[in-house]
Amino acid sequence: MVRSVPAIRRAPLTFLERLVARYGDLVAFPMPRGAVLLVNDPVAARQVLQDNHRNYSKQTVQYSSLATVTGSGLLTADGEAWRIRRRIVQPAFHHSSLDGVAEQASLAGRRLRSRWEAAPGQLLDADEATLRAMLEVVGHTLFGSDRFDADLAAVGERIVGAVDDALAVVVRQAQTLLPASWPGPARRRLRRAVQVLDSGCADVVRARRERGPAGGGASADLGEPNDTDVLGLLLRAADAGELTDREVRDELVTLVIAGHETVASALTWALHLLAEHPQWQQQLALELDRVLSGREPGWADLPRLLLTRAVVDEALRLYPPAWVITRRAIGPDTLAGVQLPAGTLVILSPWLLHRRPDSWPDPLRFDPGRFVDSGRSAPRGDYIPFGAGPRLCIGRDFALVEAVLVLATLLQGRRVARPAGAAPVQVDALVTLRPRGGLPLHLTPSGGERGGQEG
Repeated sequence: MVRSVPAIRRAPLTFLERLVARYGDLVAFPMPRGAVLLVNDPVAARQVLQDNHRNYSKQTVQYSSLATVTGSGLLTADGEAWRIRRRIVQPAFHHSSLDGVAEQASLAGRRLRSRWEAAPGQLLDADEATLRAMLEVVGHTLFGSDRFDADLAAVGERIVGAVDDALAVVVRQAQTLLPASWPGPARRRLRRAVQVLDSGCADVVRARRERGPAGGGASADLGEPNDTDVLGLLLRAADAGELTDREVRDELVTLVIAGHETVASALTWALHLLAEHPQWQQQLALELDRVLSGREPGWADLPRLLLTRAVVDEALRLYPPAWVITRRAIGPDTLAGVQLPAGTLVILSPWLLHRRPDSWPDPLRFDPGRFVDSGRSAPRGDYIPFGAGPRLCIGRDFALVEAVLVLATLLQGRRVARPAGAAPVQVDALVTLRPRGGLPLHLTPSGGERGGQEG
Protein backbone atom coordinates (compact mmCIF):
# COMPACT_ATOMS: atom_id res chain seq x y z
CA MET A 1 0.00 0.00 0.00
CA VAL A 2 2.87 2.39 0.73
CA ARG A 3 4.25 1.77 -2.75
CA SER A 4 0.78 2.45 -4.20
CA VAL A 5 0.43 5.95 -2.71
CA PRO A 6 1.95 7.75 -5.75
CA ALA A 7 -0.41 5.87 -8.11
CA ILE A 8 -3.41 6.66 -5.90
CA ARG A 9 -2.52 10.34 -5.83
CA ARG A 10 -1.78 10.53 -9.55
CA ALA A 11 -4.81 8.66 -10.90
CA PRO A 12 -7.12 7.07 -8.31
CA LEU A 13 -9.69 5.94 -10.88
CA THR A 14 -7.05 4.14 -12.93
CA PHE A 15 -5.69 2.59 -9.74
CA LEU A 16 -9.12 1.16 -8.90
CA GLU A 17 -9.63 -0.12 -12.45
CA ARG A 18 -6.29 -1.93 -12.40
CA LEU A 19 -7.04 -3.53 -9.04
CA VAL A 20 -10.33 -4.99 -10.27
CA ALA A 21 -8.78 -6.09 -13.57
CA ARG A 22 -6.06 -7.96 -11.68
CA TYR A 23 -7.88 -9.34 -8.63
CA GLY A 24 -11.58 -9.43 -9.52
CA ASP A 25 -14.68 -7.94 -7.92
CA LEU A 26 -13.55 -8.38 -4.30
CA VAL A 27 -10.15 -6.92 -3.43
CA ALA A 28 -8.71 -7.06 0.09
CA PHE A 29 -6.25 -4.29 0.97
CA PRO A 30 -3.27 -5.12 3.23
CA MET A 31 -3.88 -2.48 5.90
CA PRO A 32 -2.52 -2.71 9.45
CA ARG A 33 -5.61 -1.41 11.27
CA GLY A 34 -8.34 -3.82 10.21
CA ALA A 35 -9.88 -5.42 7.16
CA VAL A 36 -10.48 -3.27 4.07
CA LEU A 37 -12.44 -4.65 1.12
CA LEU A 38 -13.12 -3.10 -2.30
CA VAL A 39 -16.47 -4.45 -3.49
CA ASN A 40 -17.36 -4.32 -7.20
CA ASP A 41 -20.21 -6.83 -7.09
CA PRO A 42 -23.65 -5.21 -7.73
CA VAL A 43 -25.56 -7.62 -5.47
CA ALA A 44 -23.10 -7.07 -2.64
CA ALA A 45 -23.23 -3.31 -3.18
CA ARG A 46 -27.01 -3.37 -2.86
CA GLN A 47 -26.69 -5.49 0.29
CA VAL A 48 -24.40 -2.92 1.92
CA LEU A 49 -26.44 0.13 0.95
CA GLN A 50 -29.97 -1.25 1.15
CA ASP A 51 -30.75 -4.85 2.08
CA ASN A 52 -28.55 -4.93 5.21
CA HIS A 53 -27.93 -1.21 5.61
CA ARG A 54 -28.40 -1.28 9.38
CA ASN A 55 -25.15 -3.24 9.66
CA TYR A 56 -23.11 -0.49 7.99
CA SER A 57 -22.22 2.93 9.33
CA LYS A 58 -20.48 6.03 7.96
CA GLN A 59 -17.74 5.83 10.58
CA THR A 60 -15.02 5.87 7.94
CA VAL A 61 -11.98 7.97 7.08
CA GLN A 62 -13.79 9.36 4.03
CA TYR A 63 -16.67 10.85 6.00
CA SER A 64 -14.49 11.84 8.95
CA SER A 65 -12.36 13.86 6.52
CA LEU A 66 -15.44 15.47 4.96
CA ALA A 67 -16.73 16.28 8.44
CA THR A 68 -13.74 18.57 8.99
CA VAL A 69 -15.48 20.80 6.44
CA THR A 70 -19.18 19.98 6.71
CA GLY A 71 -19.41 19.07 10.38
CA SER A 72 -22.09 16.55 11.25
CA GLY A 73 -24.53 17.40 8.47
CA LEU A 74 -26.77 14.98 6.58
CA LEU A 75 -23.85 13.79 4.46
CA THR A 76 -21.70 12.61 7.37
CA ALA A 77 -24.10 12.14 10.29
CA ASP A 78 -25.06 8.64 11.37
CA GLY A 79 -27.63 6.87 13.50
CA GLU A 80 -30.11 8.93 15.49
CA ALA A 81 -28.40 12.24 14.66
CA TRP A 82 -28.95 11.56 10.96
CA ARG A 83 -32.58 10.53 11.48
CA ILE A 84 -33.31 13.77 13.35
CA ARG A 85 -31.75 15.94 10.63
CA ARG A 86 -33.50 14.03 7.87
CA ARG A 87 -36.88 14.43 9.58
CA ILE A 88 -36.36 18.18 10.00
CA VAL A 89 -35.49 18.97 6.38
CA GLN A 90 -37.57 16.30 4.62
CA PRO A 91 -40.62 18.58 4.09
CA ALA A 92 -38.51 20.94 1.97
CA PHE A 93 -37.80 18.10 -0.46
CA HIS A 94 -41.41 16.97 -0.89
CA HIS A 95 -42.56 16.42 -4.49
CA SER A 96 -44.94 19.35 -4.11
CA SER A 97 -41.86 21.60 -4.21
CA LEU A 98 -40.61 20.30 -7.54
CA ASP A 99 -42.57 22.74 -9.69
CA GLY A 100 -40.82 25.57 -7.86
CA VAL A 101 -37.48 23.84 -8.43
CA ALA A 102 -38.34 23.53 -12.12
CA GLU A 103 -39.04 27.27 -12.35
CA GLN A 104 -35.71 28.14 -10.75
CA ALA A 105 -33.85 25.63 -12.95
CA SER A 106 -35.29 27.13 -16.12
CA LEU A 107 -34.37 30.61 -14.89
CA ALA A 108 -30.83 29.45 -14.11
CA GLY A 109 -30.59 27.92 -17.59
CA ARG A 110 -31.60 31.24 -19.17
CA ARG A 111 -29.04 33.12 -17.11
CA LEU A 112 -26.36 30.62 -18.04
CA ARG A 113 -27.28 30.87 -21.72
CA SER A 114 -27.17 34.69 -21.64
CA ARG A 115 -23.81 34.70 -19.91
CA TRP A 116 -22.41 32.20 -22.40
CA GLU A 117 -23.68 34.10 -25.43
CA ALA A 118 -22.15 37.30 -24.09
CA ALA A 119 -18.72 35.67 -23.72
CA PRO A 120 -16.08 36.49 -26.36
CA GLY A 121 -16.41 33.99 -29.18
CA GLN A 122 -19.19 32.33 -27.14
CA LEU A 123 -16.44 30.33 -25.41
CA LEU A 124 -16.89 29.62 -21.71
CA ASP A 125 -15.54 27.22 -19.11
CA ALA A 126 -18.54 24.92 -18.69
CA ASP A 127 -17.25 23.62 -15.36
CA GLU A 128 -17.07 27.05 -13.73
CA ALA A 129 -20.25 28.25 -15.43
CA THR A 130 -22.41 25.35 -14.28
CA LEU A 131 -21.07 25.67 -10.73
CA ARG A 132 -22.17 29.29 -10.68
CA ALA A 133 -25.56 28.50 -12.20
CA MET A 134 -26.32 25.79 -9.68
CA LEU A 135 -25.28 27.99 -6.79
CA GLU A 136 -28.07 30.35 -7.84
CA VAL A 137 -30.57 27.48 -7.80
CA VAL A 138 -29.40 26.47 -4.31
CA GLY A 139 -29.87 30.04 -3.12
CA HIS A 140 -33.46 30.17 -4.34
CA THR A 141 -34.74 26.66 -3.66
CA LEU A 142 -32.99 25.74 -0.42
CA PHE A 143 -32.39 29.08 1.26
CA GLY A 144 -35.52 30.81 -0.03
CA SER A 145 -33.88 34.04 -1.17
CA ASP A 146 -35.99 35.86 -3.75
CA ARG A 147 -33.36 38.58 -3.59
CA PHE A 148 -30.51 36.16 -4.15
CA ASP A 149 -28.48 38.45 -6.40
CA ALA A 150 -28.62 41.30 -3.91
CA ASP A 151 -28.06 39.75 -0.51
CA LEU A 152 -26.87 36.15 -0.93
CA ALA A 153 -24.73 35.98 -4.05
CA ALA A 154 -21.65 37.61 -2.54
CA VAL A 155 -21.89 35.50 0.59
CA GLY A 156 -22.59 32.43 -1.53
CA GLU A 157 -19.50 33.04 -3.65
CA ARG A 158 -17.45 33.36 -0.47
CA ILE A 159 -18.87 30.13 0.92
CA VAL A 160 -18.31 28.23 -2.33
CA GLY A 161 -14.73 29.51 -2.59
CA ALA A 162 -14.04 28.41 0.96
CA VAL A 163 -15.65 25.01 0.31
CA ASP A 164 -13.40 24.50 -2.72
CA ASP A 165 -10.30 25.47 -0.73
CA ALA A 166 -11.20 23.21 2.19
CA LEU A 167 -12.14 20.22 0.07
CA ALA A 168 -8.92 20.51 -1.93
CA VAL A 169 -6.99 20.09 1.32
CA VAL A 170 -9.18 17.18 2.39
CA VAL A 171 -8.71 15.38 -0.93
CA ARG A 172 -4.96 15.91 -0.80
CA GLN A 173 -4.75 14.52 2.72
CA ALA A 174 -6.89 11.53 1.78
CA GLN A 175 -4.35 10.59 -0.90
CA THR A 176 -1.54 10.34 1.64
CA LEU A 177 -0.94 8.27 4.75
CA LEU A 178 -0.70 11.36 6.98
CA PRO A 179 -3.43 11.90 9.59
CA ALA A 180 -5.76 14.85 9.04
CA SER A 181 -4.51 16.41 12.31
CA TRP A 182 -0.90 16.50 11.07
CA PRO A 183 0.39 20.09 11.49
CA GLY A 184 1.57 22.03 8.45
CA PRO A 185 0.52 24.48 5.73
CA ALA A 186 -2.37 22.29 4.57
CA ARG A 187 -3.83 22.20 8.06
CA ARG A 188 -3.59 26.00 8.30
CA ARG A 189 -5.30 26.42 4.91
CA LEU A 190 -8.10 24.14 6.04
CA ARG A 191 -8.55 26.09 9.27
CA ARG A 192 -8.75 29.41 7.40
CA ALA A 193 -11.28 28.03 4.91
CA VAL A 194 -13.50 26.66 7.68
CA GLN A 195 -13.42 30.05 9.41
CA VAL A 196 -14.68 31.65 6.19
CA LEU A 197 -17.45 29.03 6.01
CA ASP A 198 -18.46 29.74 9.59
CA SER A 199 -18.69 33.50 9.06
CA GLY A 200 -20.46 33.12 5.69
CA CYS A 201 -23.12 30.82 7.09
CA ALA A 202 -23.61 33.17 10.04
CA ASP A 203 -24.23 36.01 7.56
CA VAL A 204 -26.83 33.93 5.69
CA VAL A 205 -28.66 33.08 8.92
CA ARG A 206 -28.48 36.68 10.15
CA ALA A 207 -29.92 38.06 6.89
CA ARG A 208 -32.75 35.54 6.95
CA ARG A 209 -33.67 36.26 10.56
CA GLU A 210 -33.69 40.00 9.87
CA ARG A 211 -36.11 39.51 6.96
CA GLY A 212 -38.34 37.06 8.76
CA PRO A 213 -40.87 34.68 7.14
CA ALA A 214 -43.62 35.74 4.78
CA GLY A 215 -46.82 36.95 6.26
CA GLY A 216 -45.34 39.13 8.97
CA GLY A 217 -42.84 41.89 9.62
CA ALA A 218 -41.31 44.32 7.21
CA SER A 219 -40.32 41.57 4.81
CA ALA A 220 -43.85 40.46 4.01
CA ASP A 221 -44.11 42.79 0.99
CA LEU A 222 -40.80 41.61 -0.45
CA GLY A 223 -42.10 38.24 -1.53
CA GLU A 224 -39.89 36.33 0.89
CA PRO A 225 -40.77 32.65 1.35
CA ASN A 226 -42.24 31.10 4.43
CA ASP A 227 -40.35 28.73 6.70
CA THR A 228 -40.93 25.60 4.59
CA ASP A 229 -37.67 25.99 2.65
CA VAL A 230 -34.60 24.27 4.10
CA LEU A 231 -33.18 27.31 5.85
CA GLY A 232 -36.56 28.17 7.36
CA LEU A 233 -37.02 24.61 8.61
CA LEU A 234 -33.54 24.58 10.15
CA LEU A 235 -34.10 27.89 11.93
CA ARG A 236 -37.49 26.77 13.21
CA ALA A 237 -35.84 23.61 14.60
CA ALA A 238 -33.13 25.74 16.21
CA ASP A 239 -35.76 27.98 17.82
CA ALA A 240 -37.47 24.85 19.17
CA GLY A 241 -34.23 23.60 20.69
CA GLU A 242 -33.88 20.64 18.31
CA LEU A 243 -30.70 21.97 16.68
CA THR A 244 -27.82 24.12 17.87
CA ASP A 245 -26.48 27.04 15.86
CA ARG A 246 -23.47 24.88 14.97
CA GLU A 247 -25.74 22.14 13.64
CA VAL A 248 -27.60 24.67 11.47
CA ARG A 249 -24.23 25.76 10.07
CA ASP A 250 -23.31 22.12 9.34
CA GLU A 251 -26.49 21.56 7.35
CA LEU A 252 -26.00 24.77 5.35
CA VAL A 253 -22.47 23.80 4.33
CA THR A 254 -23.58 20.26 3.52
CA LEU A 255 -26.44 21.46 1.33
CA VAL A 256 -24.25 23.97 -0.49
CA ILE A 257 -21.83 21.18 -1.37
CA ALA A 258 -24.44 18.55 -2.22
CA GLY A 259 -26.88 21.00 -3.77
CA HIS A 260 -24.63 22.74 -6.27
CA GLU A 261 -21.43 20.79 -6.91
CA THR A 262 -22.99 17.40 -7.70
CA VAL A 263 -25.58 18.79 -10.14
CA ALA A 264 -22.97 21.05 -11.73
CA SER A 265 -20.72 18.01 -12.22
CA ALA A 266 -23.54 16.10 -13.94
CA LEU A 267 -24.27 19.05 -16.24
CA THR A 268 -20.60 19.59 -17.08
CA TRP A 269 -20.10 15.98 -18.13
CA ALA A 270 -23.39 15.91 -20.05
CA LEU A 271 -22.24 18.94 -22.06
CA HIS A 272 -18.84 17.35 -22.62
CA LEU A 273 -20.39 14.11 -23.87
CA LEU A 274 -22.81 15.91 -26.19
CA ALA A 275 -19.98 18.01 -27.62
CA GLU A 276 -18.04 14.80 -28.29
CA HIS A 277 -21.02 13.06 -29.91
CA PRO A 278 -22.80 15.37 -32.39
CA GLN A 279 -25.19 12.61 -33.49
CA TRP A 280 -26.72 12.47 -29.99
CA GLN A 281 -26.73 16.25 -29.78
CA GLN A 282 -28.74 16.32 -33.03
CA GLN A 283 -31.28 13.88 -31.61
CA LEU A 284 -31.55 16.00 -28.48
CA ALA A 285 -32.15 19.10 -30.61
CA LEU A 286 -34.97 17.32 -32.44
CA GLU A 287 -36.63 16.41 -29.14
CA LEU A 288 -36.36 19.96 -27.81
CA ASP A 289 -37.84 21.36 -31.04
CA ARG A 290 -40.69 18.83 -31.01
CA VAL A 291 -41.61 19.17 -27.34
CA LEU A 292 -41.05 22.88 -26.78
CA SER A 293 -41.84 24.43 -30.19
CA GLY A 294 -39.63 27.42 -29.38
CA ARG A 295 -40.97 28.21 -25.90
CA GLU A 296 -39.05 27.91 -22.63
CA PRO A 297 -39.24 24.49 -20.89
CA GLY A 298 -41.05 24.06 -17.61
CA TRP A 299 -42.32 21.54 -15.10
CA ALA A 300 -45.11 20.24 -17.37
CA ASP A 301 -42.60 19.35 -20.09
CA LEU A 302 -40.53 16.92 -18.01
CA PRO A 303 -42.53 13.75 -18.83
CA ARG A 304 -41.91 14.34 -22.55
CA LEU A 305 -38.23 15.25 -22.35
CA LEU A 306 -37.30 11.57 -22.36
CA LEU A 307 -34.03 11.82 -24.26
CA THR A 308 -32.93 14.88 -22.29
CA ARG A 309 -33.42 12.92 -19.09
CA ALA A 310 -31.63 9.92 -20.63
CA VAL A 311 -28.63 12.13 -21.49
CA VAL A 312 -28.43 13.16 -17.83
CA ASP A 313 -28.78 9.55 -16.65
CA GLU A 314 -26.04 8.38 -19.02
CA ALA A 315 -23.73 11.21 -17.96
CA LEU A 316 -24.30 10.15 -14.34
CA ARG A 317 -23.41 6.59 -15.32
CA LEU A 318 -20.13 7.47 -17.02
CA TYR A 319 -19.15 10.25 -14.62
CA PRO A 320 -20.88 9.70 -11.26
CA PRO A 321 -20.20 12.77 -9.09
CA ALA A 322 -19.81 10.61 -5.96
CA TRP A 323 -17.26 8.22 -7.42
CA VAL A 324 -16.47 6.40 -4.16
CA ILE A 325 -18.68 5.38 -1.21
CA THR A 326 -17.43 3.87 2.05
CA ARG A 327 -19.12 2.05 4.92
CA ARG A 328 -17.95 0.39 8.14
CA ALA A 329 -19.41 -3.01 9.08
CA ILE A 330 -20.91 -2.80 12.56
CA GLY A 331 -21.22 -6.58 12.85
CA PRO A 332 -20.10 -9.56 10.76
CA ASP A 333 -21.65 -10.13 7.35
CA THR A 334 -21.17 -12.19 4.19
CA LEU A 335 -20.70 -10.41 0.86
CA ALA A 336 -20.51 -12.36 -2.39
CA GLY A 337 -19.68 -15.50 -0.40
CA VAL A 338 -16.89 -13.86 1.62
CA GLN A 339 -17.22 -13.53 5.40
CA LEU A 340 -16.51 -10.05 6.77
CA PRO A 341 -15.57 -9.48 10.41
CA ALA A 342 -17.08 -6.59 12.33
CA GLY A 343 -15.19 -3.38 11.70
CA THR A 344 -14.41 -4.12 8.05
CA LEU A 345 -14.12 -1.01 5.89
CA VAL A 346 -16.10 -1.57 2.68
CA ILE A 347 -15.25 0.53 -0.38
CA LEU A 348 -17.78 0.84 -3.22
CA SER A 349 -17.04 2.76 -6.41
CA PRO A 350 -19.91 3.83 -8.68
CA TRP A 351 -17.20 4.58 -11.28
CA LEU A 352 -16.45 0.85 -11.40
CA LEU A 353 -19.99 -0.45 -10.90
CA HIS A 354 -21.35 1.79 -13.68
CA ARG A 355 -18.81 0.41 -16.15
CA ARG A 356 -19.29 -3.32 -15.70
CA PRO A 357 -19.60 -4.99 -19.14
CA ASP A 358 -22.10 -7.57 -17.84
CA SER A 359 -24.47 -4.77 -16.79
CA TRP A 360 -23.64 -2.24 -19.49
CA PRO A 361 -22.65 -3.69 -22.91
CA ASP A 362 -19.83 -1.64 -24.44
CA PRO A 363 -19.68 0.25 -21.14
CA LEU A 364 -17.40 3.10 -22.23
CA ARG A 365 -19.70 4.10 -25.09
CA PHE A 366 -21.94 7.14 -24.56
CA ASP A 367 -25.42 5.81 -25.32
CA PRO A 368 -28.40 7.61 -23.74
CA GLY A 369 -30.61 5.01 -25.46
CA ARG A 370 -29.78 2.68 -22.57
CA PHE A 371 -32.17 4.70 -20.40
CA VAL A 372 -35.01 5.50 -22.79
CA ASP A 373 -38.05 3.49 -21.65
CA SER A 374 -35.77 1.09 -19.78
CA GLY A 375 -36.43 2.00 -16.16
CA ARG A 376 -32.68 1.75 -15.56
CA SER A 377 -32.61 5.01 -13.59
CA ALA A 378 -34.08 3.17 -10.59
CA PRO A 379 -31.48 2.48 -7.86
CA ARG A 380 -29.73 -0.85 -8.46
CA GLY A 381 -26.40 -2.21 -7.38
CA ASP A 382 -24.87 -1.43 -10.76
CA TYR A 383 -26.32 2.11 -11.02
CA ILE A 384 -26.06 4.18 -7.86
CA PRO A 385 -25.23 7.81 -8.77
CA PHE A 386 -27.26 8.97 -5.75
CA GLY A 387 -26.59 5.97 -3.52
CA ALA A 388 -29.33 3.53 -2.54
CA GLY A 389 -31.45 2.51 0.41
CA PRO A 390 -32.43 4.81 3.29
CA ARG A 391 -29.35 6.97 2.68
CA LEU A 392 -30.37 7.64 -0.91
CA CYS A 393 -29.59 11.31 -1.56
CA ILE A 394 -32.46 13.39 -0.19
CA GLY A 395 -32.12 15.81 -3.09
CA ARG A 396 -32.12 13.24 -5.91
CA ASP A 397 -35.41 14.37 -7.46
CA PHE A 398 -34.41 18.03 -7.12
CA ALA A 399 -31.09 17.27 -8.85
CA LEU A 400 -32.69 15.45 -11.77
CA VAL A 401 -35.29 18.16 -12.37
CA GLU A 402 -32.58 20.83 -12.22
CA ALA A 403 -30.19 19.02 -14.55
CA VAL A 404 -32.83 18.19 -17.17
CA LEU A 405 -34.34 21.67 -17.32
CA VAL A 406 -31.05 23.58 -17.24
CA LEU A 407 -29.81 21.37 -20.09
CA ALA A 408 -33.03 21.80 -22.08
CA THR A 409 -33.07 25.57 -21.58
CA LEU A 410 -29.42 25.99 -22.48
CA LEU A 411 -29.48 23.84 -25.63
CA GLN A 412 -32.81 24.88 -27.10
CA GLY A 413 -31.85 26.11 -30.56
CA ARG A 414 -28.16 25.90 -29.66
CA ARG A 415 -25.24 23.48 -29.76
CA VAL A 416 -22.11 23.03 -27.71
CA ALA A 417 -18.77 22.17 -29.31
CA ARG A 418 -15.18 21.85 -28.22
CA PRO A 419 -12.66 24.39 -29.51
CA ALA A 420 -10.67 23.20 -32.51
CA GLY A 421 -7.47 21.49 -31.44
CA ALA A 422 -8.52 21.15 -27.80
CA ALA A 423 -6.57 18.56 -25.82
CA PRO A 424 -8.36 15.42 -24.58
CA VAL A 425 -10.30 16.00 -21.37
CA GLN A 426 -8.76 14.48 -18.25
CA VAL A 427 -10.77 13.60 -15.13
CA ASP A 428 -9.84 14.82 -11.67
CA ALA A 429 -11.27 12.55 -8.98
CA LEU A 430 -11.80 15.07 -6.22
CA VAL A 431 -14.82 15.08 -3.89
CA THR A 432 -16.75 14.97 -7.17
CA LEU A 433 -15.46 14.24 -10.67
CA ARG A 434 -14.25 17.42 -12.37
CA PRO A 435 -12.53 18.09 -15.72
CA ARG A 436 -8.87 18.85 -15.07
CA GLY A 437 -8.17 22.50 -15.88
CA GLY A 438 -11.81 23.23 -16.72
CA LEU A 439 -13.90 22.49 -19.80
CA PRO A 440 -13.94 25.30 -22.40
CA LEU A 441 -16.85 24.91 -24.83
CA HIS A 442 -18.40 26.99 -27.62
CA LEU A 443 -22.14 27.67 -27.55
CA THR A 444 -23.52 28.46 -31.00
CA PRO A 445 -26.93 28.59 -32.70
CA SER A 446 -28.11 25.28 -34.19
CA GLY A 447 -26.49 24.71 -37.55
CA GLY A 448 -23.56 26.95 -36.66
CA GLU A 449 -21.59 24.79 -34.27
CA ARG A 450 -17.82 24.81 -34.53
CA GLY A 451 -15.17 22.24 -33.92
CA GLY A 452 -17.35 19.34 -32.78
CA GLN A 453 -15.52 16.04 -32.75
CA GLU A 454 -16.16 12.41 -32.01
CA GLY A 455 -14.81 10.94 -28.78
